[in-house]
Amino acid sequence: MGSREEQKKEKRERILAAAADVFGKRGFNGTVMADIAAAANIGKGTLYEYFDSKEALFFGVFEWLSNVMTQRARVSLGALTGSAKERLIALGESLFEDWAEMKMFFSLVMEFWAASASGSPKLRERLKDHFHTVYSAFRGLVSQLIGEGIERGEFQPDINTEAVASVLVGAWDALLLQAWFDPDFDPERTFKGFFPVLLRGLSGNVS
Repeated sequence: MGSREEQKKEKRERILAAAADVFGKRGFNGTVMADIAAAANIGKGTLYEYFDSKEALFFGVFEWLSNVMTQRARVSLGALTGSAKERLIALGESLFEDWAEMKMFFSLVMEFWAASASGSPKLRERLKDHFHTVYSAFRGLVSQLIGEGIERGEFQPDINTEAVASVLVGAWDALLLQAWFDPDFDPERTFKGFFPVLLRGLSGNVS
């Protein structure tokens, strides 16, 4: 990649990071493109060279942020060795270790969810399609780990890996949502209290 292409990529990343901050603080409806241009320290005309509308930039932020989080999870898992149980625990803990960083973006996540139901028809479809892709990939990652546990004899052979993965991903989502609404709620401590129960069920050790 030439230096010009690298500079354009870096500038696009800077725009997305600035837009994520502004959308998170002001919401989609409360943000204008001039706010984001100022936050990115670029001219408004330059901003439109990268994104032709506020909706396009909003979706770009959503796509960028979800891809970063998904890639982070994959890299973290790829660096781990050990049993499937240990890797599942590490995956869950990594989600909540990032909570302090994610708090500043969670209002943005709420904006994405809201726009997937009430945005323009085009934006709704784009968000729904990408939400589907992100959740499918994450469920697949968890399902793969559970499947590895079955192959190694850690978990019961008759487990429906997709069902367990779907419920587990939903539980992680719900814990973070509760933590957003209740500052006294500790998602990491709750996860650590719940997960041993799940692991005993998966392994067939219910005593």
